Amino acid sequence: MKKIKLGILDQSVVRTGSTAKDAIEETIETVILAEKLGYSRFWVSEHHNSKFIAGSAPEVLMVKLASVTKKIRIGSGGVMLPNHSAYKVAENFRMLETLFPGRIDLGMGRAPGTDRIASSLLNPSNDMRADNYPSQINHLQHFFRDTATTNHGRIIAAPIAETIPEQWILSSSGGSSMIAAEYGMGLSVAKFINGHVTREIVDEYRRNFKPSDQLSEPHAFVSIFVVCGETEEIAARMRKGQDYIFLQFEKGEVRKFPDNDFIENYEFTDLELERLRFNAGKVISGTKESVKEQLLQLAETFDVDEIMISTMSDSKENRMRSFELIAEAFEL
Repeated sequence: MKKIKLGILDQSVVRTGSTAKDAIEETIETVILAEKLGYSRFWVSEHHNSKFIAGSAPEVLMVKLASVTKKIRIGSGGVMLPNHSAYKVAENFRMLETLFPGRIDLGMGRAPGTDRIASSLLNPSNDMRADNYPSQINHLQHFFRDTATTNHGRIIAAPIAETIPEQWILSSSGGSSMIAAEYGMGLSVAKFINGHVTREIVDEYRRNFKPSDQLSEPHAFVSIFVVCGETEEIAARMRKGQDYIFLQFEKGEVRKFPDNDFIENYEFTDLELERLRFNAGKVISGTKESVKEQLLQLAETFDVDEIMISTMSDSKENRMRSFELIAEAFEL
């Protein structure tokens, strides 16, 4: 049986009746638990203009997460490059790499993680052109390697770090995977965003991969939503809450996390059930035996040896227990 590494993507969700501070504190508790359980990576996301998700500044939160842990890799899942100056991203992550050498992952994406209005406020110079993202990736490489120059001389992204953060491209389709291959970076396949993404994205990445000073061989993993319960009933209840959130995301109406009473009494319409069937590939659920089998099958399907999981629940206890059960199942 293939040995599978597991990581966690945390989105700092603000539950009904709680605060953003509560959500961030839970993220901190989760990374401590993740390291104790044997998870290999812990990434935090970037979202904006939302009361539902408190995680807006992964590079800031990562400082705290790395400071309360010792071994687990800490990363962004991801920094949404169009929202930022590549120069400032390089400085932020060089600082992180200086503080926590050999433990920092820079996961990058081209989506804004927000609406266009908020995105334009984050980066007023962003004209939404398709070639901006590859250009930013290219600039980052020069900043990380001290080879950036202008007509006025060299540009240094300070502090000058002895090592470079591991760089990962987040992709839910083929375009971004080719950037990862071109620059010799890792590839994170976002199945939790596109439930219909196939192994071809990984195969194409591997076929076109060019070795770099970061990776001599291609390295890909798959990210997916997972809910695991002690019993089928608990897992089904957690899955129903996750499904409801999917529907709200599609409508652009996510304002607060539904509580357990609301979810138990909610009845999906026929149209909503159709959408849930369409998006079923984004999530895995069940007891630990079932979840393990499904995750092993996912790893086999995509030919990867690492999976990153994300779990939302109206109950902190159920969410933490879900991570524990999965760790037990895989004997991390």
